Amino acid sequence: MEQYSITGMSCAACQARVEKAVSKVPGVTQCAVSLLTNSMGVEGDADEKDIIRAVQDAGYGAVKRGDVASRDSAGAGSGAQDRLAMEEEALADHETPVLRKRLISSVAFLLALMYVSMGHGMWGWPVGSFLTGNPIGTALLEAVLAIIVMIINRKFFVSGFRSLLHLSPNMDTLVAMGSGVSYAWSMAVLFAMTRASANGQSAGEIHHYLHDLYFESAAMIVTLITIGKMLESMSKGRTTDALKSLMKLSPKTAVVERGGVETEVSIDEVRVGDVFVVRPGDSIPVDGVVVEGLSAVNESALTGESVPVDKQTGSNVSAATINQSGFLRCRASRVGSDTTLSQIIRMVSDAAATKAPVAKAADRVSAVFVPAVMVIAAITFTVWIIVSRDMSFSLARAISVLVISCPCALGLATPVAIMVGNGMGAKNGILFKTASALEMAGRTRIIALDKTGTITSGEMRVTDMLPAQGISEEKLLELAAGVEKQSEHPLAAAVVREAQNRGIEPAEVKDFMALPGSGVRAELAPVNGSGHGGAALTGGSLKHMSEHFSVSDRMRRESDRLSEEGRTPLLFALGEDIIGIIAVADTMKEDSPKAISELKDLGIHVVMLTGDNERTARAIGAQAGVDEVVAGVLPDGKEAVICSLMEKGRTAMVGDGINDAPALTRADTGIAIGAGTDVAIDSADVVLMNSRLSDVPAAIRLSRQTLKNIHENLFWAFFYNAVLIPVAAGAWYSSFGLKLNPMIGAAAMSLSSFCVVMNALRLNLFDMHKHKSGSHSRHTDAVKIQVQDKQSAETKQAFGTQAAGSQPDTSSEDISGNNSETVQREQKQKEEKEAMTKTMKIEGMMCEHCEARVKKALEAVSQVESANVSHTAGCAVVTMSEAVDDAVLKKAVEDQDYKVLDIA
Repeated sequence: MEQYSITGMSCAACQARVEKAVSKVPGVTQCAVSLLTNSMGVEGDADEKDIIRAVQDAGYGAVKRGDVASRDSAGAGSGAQDRLAMEEEALADHETPVLRKRLISSVAFLLALMYVSMGHGMWGWPVGSFLTGNPIGTALLEAVLAIIVMIINRKFFVSGFRSLLHLSPNMDTLVAMGSGVSYAWSMAVLFAMTRASANGQSAGEIHHYLHDLYFESAAMIVTLITIGKMLESMSKGRTTDALKSLMKLSPKTAVVERGGVETEVSIDEVRVGDVFVVRPGDSIPVDGVVVEGLSAVNESALTGESVPVDKQTGSNVSAATINQSGFLRCRASRVGSDTTLSQIIRMVSDAAATKAPVAKAADRVSAVFVPAVMVIAAITFTVWIIVSRDMSFSLARAISVLVISCPCALGLATPVAIMVGNGMGAKNGILFKTASALEMAGRTRIIALDKTGTITSGEMRVTDMLPAQGISEEKLLELAAGVEKQSEHPLAAAVVREAQNRGIEPAEVKDFMALPGSGVRAELAPVNGSGHGGAALTGGSLKHMSEHFSVSDRMRRESDRLSEEGRTPLLFALGEDIIGIIAVADTMKEDSPKAISELKDLGIHVVMLTGDNERTARAIGAQAGVDEVVAGVLPDGKEAVICSLMEKGRTAMVGDGINDAPALTRADTGIAIGAGTDVAIDSADVVLMNSRLSDVPAAIRLSRQTLKNIHENLFWAFFYNAVLIPVAAGAWYSSFGLKLNPMIGAAAMSLSSFCVVMNALRLNLFDMHKHKSGSHSRHTDAVKIQVQDKQSAETKQAFGTQAAGSQPDTSSEDISGNNSETVQREQKQKEEKEAMTKTMKIEGMMCEHCEARVKKALEAVSQVESANVSHTAGCAVVTMSEAVDDAVLKKAVEDQDYKVLDIA
């Protein structure tokens, strides 16, 4: 998206005019103009000169902003500080100081005018002797003071009449016409006074003309509008505080090692691969990887998390975070516009340049609002001049209509709330890429959560240790870690890591041997002093160990229980005796159950998607508290499930891996965990920097509160105009004697936009992490998902993808709502596909990681379309595009050290 700074806009009508003009340029696919930030985002391949010319032809100015999205790694740092400075300058409040000077000057002359016109004229306040009894002199002085105020505020007249000449009247047009007509009518009255004087009428007879003068209204209108504009400008400046504070975080210099010497250089001179040093208390200048040192780093500027994060060799660090304790040497990995901070700034800035769908109605009204008001004012004058025959009264009503109408409130209703909401999210590590994402997240009714890395930590850990009688946990772990430390299996790594965490030295072993797909075996070295020197140490699954050792009923029951809970039990034997069980599992994140409970309280149906087998998935799903579990789903299968969910309601997908990218893209709202892959983050609409699942309900609460704020703003904008325009037109004068002085109308207009902006700023007080239990009703009619079972009856349970808690019911609604014709077609396709499938019996698979290895090996065969693997069923269902020899499939599996028993 290319961004431009737009000058000359004053209201929503200007915004609509610019959008309309640029959208007509050949090559422009999308255009969004923000009145709040005076910016324009353009997508497409249109020439820059054509875009700028279109804006200028519409009566406004345009300048292309610095390309902050440049991602040229070779020179990413070059000019990055200058580009950031340009962005910060574009957001700086240049308008308020100018308006303040105008206002001070205007008020000074307006007070003098009001003293003469109202103080002297109505209440007899003293004036110079030359004005006493001199109505023409009084009128002339009022005319001079009023024209001075109008010249000070000439911007309204220049902008207003220029827009009128371009046939695109805006708010300034209404103000200019209201003030100008007041002044012109007053000058006509003044000439009438001079004619009366020339005809010999006395000063007393001429004095009544003073009541028909509107010089004070002409000056008061522009002054009050200037007050409103200044208040609005100050408030609008506060809405971008979050973005400006992010920009100020960027360090200006870095200490880089050049030729073995530490040299302080500009941040623009840092290149990828440079080694830089960070001392305690300093900001980290660019993204990098720690190559030496230990420290705690405060990352609250990026994530909103106040607790410092420990960093050591190999840890990633981000620009603008604070090194709090130790000395760090780091190697730069991302510089310039590629740093995490720059990407956050770009996301927030781009979001401000986009439009939420809810703003479209206001935009359509704004586009015709000013011409409609001018027509209403003309009709008002015509009707009253016919009814009352009073020119002064009729003009007052028409002028009131012109100055009380406020298109700005309509134009600001959505963008100010979006900007504040986006800023609030960024402060708390929640990034909405577009205004639409911020709106749509709150409308979510179904959320699909990827299991690994989202609900669970994505890292295998030891969860249980059940030693046999006479064996301590420490001894069991020492021996288990000894036999597992030479294995490369993820389960083995979890056992060894647990021993290290407990400070237990693994037993010394020799003659290590990996048993193909089944377990490990080694001989205990005599140096352990345990009296078991030379004894065999064996580890493996229950199935494998049962074939070679006597396993007690208690051990079998415990092993089955652990399996039911979604954990992988590993049995260990010393010599001929089983010495215990160590269970390993991908553990759940601490905040996952609470986050899921909060989502359910928000009235959202929670579905867990995973490629794991059904038994493990159901166990994890039960612990997490999700409404439904869909297991055995491949990446393309996740996308299909998301499509089906979207038919039932607005759906969000939360994931962190490359395999989640298709589903993230397909969902109404894709939410990526920040610690996930770049592919997942690029595919998402919302990015969670903290990698906490609890930020998902927080994001939805923020979105809903922002949407509520937008609706409040729109209601006020429409209500204000709908009620006060008829009052200004005198619609209730005949019945209730209700009318509005043009000055009161101008005051109301100046405050309407201010009220909208101040209401949006209330979002800064909203606590998105505060959970109100039961604040939203649960959707009892939640969708129950059934994914068609394409496996054979023998493996149906292992690969079941039926929703947890539901029974296979042939009468239940199919996920795609197919009619009978479609069902017959799919049945035929199913039969054809079954002819190209093979079921393989495989021995030695122990966990999900074994499944992944076998799956990868089978799918590497060119003719294999997909392979569904289950370690609990000990089999794999292979779908092929064409016939494959059994020997090829068997070799692919046995090359991974698993044994193929049968292929059918």
